[in-house]
Amino acid sequence: MTEQKPYSDMTEHELRGEIARLKEKARKAEQLGIVNEFAVLERKAVMAAAYLLDPADFKKGEVYRIEGDPNVYFQIDYLKGRFAWGYRMSGEKHTEALPISMLRPLKEGK
Repeated sequence: MTEQKPYSDMTEHELRGEIARLKEKARKAEQLGIVNEFAVLERKAVMAAAYLLDPADFKKGEVYRIEGDPNVYFQIDYLKGRFAWGYRMSGEKHTEALPISMLRPLKEGK
């Protein structure tokens, strides 16, 4: 088995290839009904996608939409690496970390 490079060492082209590979493997796992493998592969693809984004584009105190979770918003308290730490605006306000690739600006598409 070949050792994989860390996402932080990959080029944009390598990251895009890795994301496509992971999504294809996830699709196959889903078709075979292997739910836990599907979830792991999907999360890996989300993490790889975070390395295609610039953390400087995400601002402390700003509110973002959460990809795949309609009508739920996330406020960033601080950033650490490719993770935004903060809390969801609905329900209990407990601190959690989300990969920046899961966050979408509120004004997106306007």
